Amino acid sequence: MTKDQNPIRWGILSTAKIGAEKVIPGIQHSKTGVAAAMASRGLERAQAAASGLGIEKAYGSYEELLADPDIDAIYNPLPNHLHVPMTLKAVEAGKHVLCEKPVALNAEEARQLLDLPKDRLVAEGFMVRAHPQWIRAREIIRSGALGELRAIQSFFSYFNADPGNIRNKADIGGGALLDIGCYPMVAGRYFFEDEPKRVLSLIDRDPDFGTDRLTSALLDFGQGRRLDFTVSTQLVPYQRVNLFGSKARLEIMVPFNALQESETTLRIDDGSGFADVSATTETVPPSDQYAELVDVFGRAIKGEIDLPYGPADAVQNMAILDAMFESEKQDGWVSLS
Repeated sequence: MTKDQNPIRWGILSTAKIGAEKVIPGIQHSKTGVAAAMASRGLERAQAAASGLGIEKAYGSYEELLADPDIDAIYNPLPNHLHVPMTLKAVEAGKHVLCEKPVALNAEEARQLLDLPKDRLVAEGFMVRAHPQWIRAREIIRSGALGELRAIQSFFSYFNADPGNIRNKADIGGGALLDIGCYPMVAGRYFFEDEPKRVLSLIDRDPDFGTDRLTSALLDFGQGRRLDFTVSTQLVPYQRVNLFGSKARLEIMVPFNALQESETTLRIDDGSGFADVSATTETVPPSDQYAELVDVFGRAIKGEIDLPYGPADAVQNMAILDAMFESEKQDGWVSLS
């Protein structure tokens, strides 16, 4: 892999696990970017993390990093309630921003991103849409091999009952729907290439945390098409996406947390035999979906391509998630305008 002659210099806000273990290695593996600086609320912590990751600069405050004139783009993996505030500050400092999902706590907050200067790019970090397995799956759907795509089913879960974990803190955007429910929701939009008309949710909340620990949702995309999914923060770890057409079914075995630099598997079954005996598999070559996302964003910064998913897409994601929470309150269907 050869780096661009003038790579995008990335600054990372915080020493968050997702950044240290996934996104920073993705930046380092990318063709367009280099991880140039890291900031934390304490200088020693930032220095230790930066040293361990081979990053040149470390700052003891986010503001110092944003003020660095050598930094072109910011990756924002802060807790959910800080996504919009720090993204706004980063853009004000002249930086492009790739923000960890969900981009905001709700659509109203996310709409602030629509008013930012258009010469600074902002995107929500759904790396799955850059993974070759998702791109290949959509190619198969578009080819007609599945017939008419009518139903998508997904399950995504892990177990985390730590009261100190940010995913279990309701006031800063914890819970299953915002943390992982956003992935199957995006899968529906991506593979149907359309928007849901209405949503229905069933939510079970942790009695101590107040977060949604088990959420199921049904999204009606119109014309007899629907997505149904279940996500949980307190069930055995598992993930899968099944795409059902009139001729065949396509299964993405590890749709969301595909290992970096590992091949992935798609399974296609025409249903002619029970217990998957009629299924065939297609192997997608090894890929780092975080590096792929960094390169999509980097090429957009360089003006080589248009940014495929910007603030308007992020606002739409939040509007759909908002509707699911509203469905919980109303105990029924909620329409999306």
